[in-house]
Amino acid sequence: MTVSNDQNRDTEEAPFVEDGRAEKATQFLKGLLDRMGMECDVELEEPNEDDDESDICLQIEGPDAGRVIGKKGQTLAAIQYVLYRVVNRASLPRRHVTVDAEGYTERREETLASMATRLANQAKADGKIITFEPMNPRDRRVVHLALQDIEGVITQSQGEGADRRVQIIPVRKEPSGSTEE
Repeated sequence: MTVSNDQNRDTEEAPFVEDGRAEKATQFLKGLLDRMGMECDVELEEPNEDDDESDICLQIEGPDAGRVIGKKGQTLAAIQYVLYRVVNRASLPRRHVTVDAEGYTERREETLASMATRLANQAKADGKIITFEPMNPRDRRVVHLALQDIEGVITQSQGEGADRRVQIIPVRKEPSGSTEE
């Protein structure tokens, strides 16, 4: 009788094996930017420690990188969506795709988190609900995460589709001497 040390084999995930989709995404993005008339370079980057090792992270650099970002990152988001669709065909495990241009995503997240914190303090001070302009899902997530540990406020998303927005809602504290019977 053989005893195996792999008792948890069924519960462990299979190790990630590169399947060529990262290179395919890189080449597709280079071709897309070329057809758009953008003078840019594309680099495949290693995922951050927060990311899954199967994530595909592409960085765009060059003179036209600002144009690739577009207004409020809309062009960049559209490119990311198209790449996601190209990489994730039926019958293959899903891989997350991130496209960034000259660090725009990180700067945007820092700006949103800072603004959300400032507005949360204002909501607490004024005792009024503050509602953001409509945001994409990624930006809403940044706001929710930035405020999750701030005492005295909660966040909530309202609306549907492209009109979905985050609300910062002040929470009233219960009087410290009250007892319920």
